[in-house]
Amino acid sequence: MDRYEEERAKWKWDVPEYFNFTWDIVDKWAEDRTKLALISVDENGDNPQYHTFWDLKILSKKFANYLREIGIKKGDKVFLLIPRIPEFYIAVLALNRIGAVFMPTPTLSTPHDIEYRVNSAEAVAAIVSHEFADRVDEARPKMPGLKHFIIIGDDREGWVRYEEVMKTASRRLEKDDVEPTKADDPFLIYFTSGTESYPKMVLHTQSYPIGHKATAYMVQDVKPTDLQWTIADTGWAKTAWGKFFPQWMYGAAVLQWYAKGRFNPRIVMKILEEYGVSIFCAPPTAYRMMILQEDLKDFDFHNLRHSLSAGEPLNPEVIRVWKESTGLEIYDYYGQTETVAIVGNSKWFSIRAGSMGKPTVGFDVRIVDDDGNELPVGEEGHIAVKVNPRPPGIMKEYWKRPEANEESFRGDWYFTGDKAFMDEDGYFWFVGRADDVIKSSGYRIGPFEVESALQEHPAVVESAVIGVPDPDGVRGQLVKAYVVLKDGYEPSEELKKELQNHVKELTAPYKYPRIIEFVDADYLPKTQSGKIKRKELRKMEEAKMKG
Repeated sequence: MDRYEEERAKWKWDVPEYFNFTWDIVDKWAEDRTKLALISVDENGDNPQYHTFWDLKILSKKFANYLREIGIKKGDKVFLLIPRIPEFYIAVLALNRIGAVFMPTPTLSTPHDIEYRVNSAEAVAAIVSHEFADRVDEARPKMPGLKHFIIIGDDREGWVRYEEVMKTASRRLEKDDVEPTKADDPFLIYFTSGTESYPKMVLHTQSYPIGHKATAYMVQDVKPTDLQWTIADTGWAKTAWGKFFPQWMYGAAVLQWYAKGRFNPRIVMKILEEYGVSIFCAPPTAYRMMILQEDLKDFDFHNLRHSLSAGEPLNPEVIRVWKESTGLEIYDYYGQTETVAIVGNSKWFSIRAGSMGKPTVGFDVRIVDDDGNELPVGEEGHIAVKVNPRPPGIMKEYWKRPEANEESFRGDWYFTGDKAFMDEDGYFWFVGRADDVIKSSGYRIGPFEVESALQEHPAVVESAVIGVPDPDGVRGQLVKAYVVLKDGYEPSEELKKELQNHVKELTAPYKYPRIIEFVDADYLPKTQSGKIKRKELRKMEEAKMKG
């Protein structure tokens, strides 16, 4: 039996009846008052702020006491719009201490996004960094359930300043002072893109960090002495994966970079070198840009021992060039907002370029047909996880979306919505989405949101949105929109730009269609009920590319 099979055979989940990540894990590591937990650097990779687990324990207790004072309690939903600064971690830990459910939100979110998320989740409070407060204020009249507004970094009328309350908040708070959380109590809500509706709410329970022990142990190879840096916005689940729960479950430190504007590969190299990062994770897009724009041999990466990537399939050429320059393989791994890492490459077995790897420890992942029957080697099917019994780390449900739950949870399986096949040695090979979600630069984009935004422009009768391959190989897929115009409007480059800007204003900017094709109404393939057949559009696009 090889190492991989040995580890899978001996792995056992230990999920207690009561569990709270902050009280049970962070405070445990804080017993060593010198143990580093977090390094935060600015947009240029400078001015580092260092926080030990002890620091975070005290700061989160102080903020938790203020939250209790204003009436935030177990089960309350709290909206977070905080960039890559220490206060993000302090807010999450404080909310977790009192059993409140936190809702991280991407920093590119628009007032429309904010309104939708707050109202959908019935949030009672918002904790927001000052540079985003105007967006919340713009949406405030449409969010009557939002009662508390806390701002970080500045004074603003109608808001309570975080820095002021922290000056007087007590640091005295004991576990017995708050209502305990069971392992299956609500923990956090993420929003994930859908194909026929606005984003769905992914509800994870308090046991979610325990599920990430598999992420850390098998794929990330985390050790208590590591410093891990994952490039990710705080609003995305990648932060939970790459610079929070897996790392702190094992006592490693994490680094965060408050990046602004365009991705800068040279600053990335500088940070890796200067801070002695030992585990690095970035989306394939970032690796491609680093390789194309910089000479990796100009930098000293001797502290770096493990390189990772997730979010979309990794190009074998990128893996080759990175290894030639750094001596390191890139270990690709796979999971979703709804899960932890459920498939991945590991140092326990050799990498096969382009493969997703093998199922992680603690998860029974198979390739199945529409009815949940396991498929033979080499046959394409659904990636599905056995959930009877349900392992920690798999979402509890799509909150308030029973139809989505029925689609995803069938019999003993959770269907991921992705397709793959397995080879004779147990390696998984990604094929694509089973639905129409677009993966671009590490983001998941639901075509429905883009179509809905286009529909609000006075020139648009109808639109259809799909993902098409990026010819430059940088973003994975590009968002393409087919647009039918109303009478009186003519196709033009000016109108394309106007539509693109219109979408940017209504949705997060990364969702805008980089390609717009104006078409007649009869060009769009539809079902008998009038729904756009995006699969047919993708086939038509592939045919055009083949010439």
